[in-house]
Amino acid sequence: MKRSFILLVATVVTGGNILFAQSVDQGRKFFYYERWKSAQETFEKVLAANPNNIDAVYWLGQTLLELKDSVGAKNLYQKSLTQNGNAPLLLAGMGQIELMEGKANDARQHFETALTLTKGKDIEVFNAVGRANVEARSGDANYAIEKLNLATAVKNFKDPETYLLTGDAHRKLIDGGNAVQSYTKALGLDPKLAAAKYKIGKVYLTQGNKDFFLPAFEEAVALDPAYTPAYYELFYYWYSRDVNKAAPYLDKYIANADQGPDMEYLKTDFLYSSGKTAEAKTKAESLIAQYGDKVNPRMYRLVAFAADTLGDAPTAKKSMETFLVKANEEFPVQATDYEELAKINSKIPGNEAEVFANLMKAVDKDTVVENKTKYLNKAAAIAKAKGDRNQEAILLGIAYRMDPNPSQRDLYNYGFAHYQAKNYDSTMAVFGIYKQKYPNEIFGYLWSARAAKDKDTTMEIGIAAAEYGQLLENAKRIDSVKYKAQVMESLFFLAGYQNNVKKDKDSAIYYLSKVLEIEPANPTATEYMKLLSKPRPAQPATKPKTGGNAAGSGNKANGK
Repeated sequence: MKRSFILLVATVVTGGNILFAQSVDQGRKFFYYERWKSAQETFEKVLAANPNNIDAVYWLGQTLLELKDSVGAKNLYQKSLTQNGNAPLLLAGMGQIELMEGKANDARQHFETALTLTKGKDIEVFNAVGRANVEARSGDANYAIEKLNLATAVKNFKDPETYLLTGDAHRKLIDGGNAVQSYTKALGLDPKLAAAKYKIGKVYLTQGNKDFFLPAFEEAVALDPAYTPAYYELFYYWYSRDVNKAAPYLDKYIANADQGPDMEYLKTDFLYSSGKTAEAKTKAESLIAQYGDKVNPRMYRLVAFAADTLGDAPTAKKSMETFLVKANEEFPVQATDYEELAKINSKIPGNEAEVFANLMKAVDKDTVVENKTKYLNKAAAIAKAKGDRNQEAILLGIAYRMDPNPSQRDLYNYGFAHYQAKNYDSTMAVFGIYKQKYPNEIFGYLWSARAAKDKDTTMEIGIAAAEYGQLLENAKRIDSVKYKAQVMESLFFLAGYQNNVKKDKDSAIYYLSKVLEIEPANPTATEYMKLLSKPRPAQPATKPKTGGNAAGSGNKANGK
């Protein structure tokens, strides 16, 4: 009877272990499909029945890491290690936590201890060490490859996950060729392994080769119609290109994924991208009301964009400002959020200062030069609209100097803004650059001349005469017919300068004669030519100074 009892207990325990193993396997299956919520629930149920199930502890920790709960994973591993201090999987898991904390030496010690305890014969432990070094940012991918290669030498090796992890390590080293070879080896062990095809697709996605990554993702879901990661990639690819093509992939992704808030957020995003703006706004607002402080902050952002599209600027402003406060590490503030808020503010009278301030925040936030110059140009346009041409010039100057390939128009606008702001020295400096860069364009010579004239209003400094001399020379050189107006402007200015400042009537007559060669009936030139051509009346003799030579003084007064 005692022997029968022992056998019965053995059977129950064995059966229980099989049940637990099957449950852990089910949890790992959820993990494979990236169904983190289901994986967590499954592993927690296993541990509720058997707190010392090492496999369940390890995989629950991995699931918590995927859920961004590194504190929970660390606490779980530490607690389990107090009771199972020599459990190799837990040592590997703890090593992963230490890598995440920057404790590389402690992590390496735990990895080596784990491998030593298994005498280098446990493939799961090799995989755990490899996984830790792949997943942790500071992990050593070469070390991972070394240990994973040792796993393939274990007797009766046939674990495709080892090759998946090896491929991931090569991807971390930006070695796409060896990554694809490793994933292909995984398929050799399991031809239905959708993850291998998916990961091959990810390699080509990194390279931007859609002729390879799209078919790879399609093949992955063909191998396993429940493989959600590939559905998501296909959905995401078409999301911004063709919502009609994206829709069926989203449907399949949702049908095979864990349900919950994330799915609702995704559906709401897709409503907006599909042009169902009002419906998306209503849905987002209902989720905000439903989840309160726990709602994903991007729903506030969506309400802002939707309200803006629908013409409700006050609601849009309030929602975007709320998002900026509630944004977090997972959904951080982007430069485009400040740009959008600036756009919203521009539709609300009296918000001009906020428009400008938010555009400048966008400049500070963005790291792409092209985007920075775009925001600066928008801010400059606002300054111009307010009549602040000096601020416009400053902003355009920053944008011009920041842009590695500024256009001719950029330089012109920069210089002209200075002219409008009456910054004449700056105008001449900018258009001086323009003359050097674009010598066959008239604008550098023209605005340099006009800025010099406006600075030297009496013409006595002489800088304007020199600039108008350049304008005349280059207008005739470039195209005297096309730039006839600039030729005439130069000739009139130079005639006035010679007569009024230099007192050189002959030179003044010369420039006027050149005007009449172009326009023989020009009334202004004709009138001034007559005035200058008249003989000057004799000047009366001045009264000689006491003791002076009267005749000499008189001759001097008459210009003799």
